Amino acid sequence: MGAWHPECPARLQAIEDQLIAGRIDALIERESPPLADEAALLRVHTQAHVDYVRSRSPDAGYAEIDPDTSMNPHTWQAALRAAGAAVAATDAVIEGRYDNAFCSVRPPGHHAEPARAMGFCFFNNVAIAARHALEVRGLRRVAIIDFDVHHGNGTEAAFSGDSRVLMCSFFQHPFYPYTGADNQAPNMVNVPMPARSKGMEVREAVDMLWLPRLHAFKPEMVFVSAGFDAHREDDLGNMGLVEADYVWLTEQVREIANRYANGRIVSCLEGGYNLSALGRSVVAHLKALAEI
Repeated sequence: MGAWHPECPARLQAIEDQLIAGRIDALIERESPPLADEAALLRVHTQAHVDYVRSRSPDAGYAEIDPDTSMNPHTWQAALRAAGAAVAATDAVIEGRYDNAFCSVRPPGHHAEPARAMGFCFFNNVAIAARHALEVRGLRRVAIIDFDVHHGNGTEAAFSGDSRVLMCSFFQHPFYPYTGADNQAPNMVNVPMPARSKGMEVREAVDMLWLPRLHAFKPEMVFVSAGFDAHREDDLGNMGLVEADYVWLTEQVREIANRYANGRIVSCLEGGYNLSALGRSVVAHLKALAEI
């Protein structure tokens, strides 16, 4: 999105570097994802939205979607591949080829609403994957866990009131995109957290508010919008999580998935902009997913 922009290619390289430094890259099987087809996008987004994003793709330079979100000539393809990774991971996990999967993708997705691109996001990767699980693969109940520092407004917009989906999230509030705290649908478990909240406060909220609802819901698959910008070193937020907190969160998700969903988890990268903290946190998340 430009050399100044925090949502940059170096994010994925930082993750790769930490996987190698942690000597676990060889233990993780990797696939290059396919491009999402239009049918997958239209399970969440309107035709007008898909057409608009396609039409804004520039031949050179940048096309601004909003003050924070721009396209370059490669963005359209990258956005299709990010969504395609989430769908392919969902198929692979449902078919038993992987126990669980993490999609190390850009651009992120959880701010993308059915008819609006915003907040670095064009298509909602996790929402597209969850709809694929429900409408193509025939699952009846899926949970979406969102632990980004920003509220996943796009995911909430896609599933608000849908009894097949339970969405659990925490996020700094008040903070961009200034949503999620009011008028929650019954299938939303949004936990607004004040700035400077640390891991213990988050763990307590998850324990008291998320876990009882997840146990009652008994999801058949769990999707994770995995944002790491609530880390204490990340300047795009003002929360105080550390790697151990992401391990704990992942362990809680894994326990729910193991109990009710045959261990099926698909996690997709969302935020995380301090490169060192991002790489370390993703490695912690992956080790907890893989139980290593």
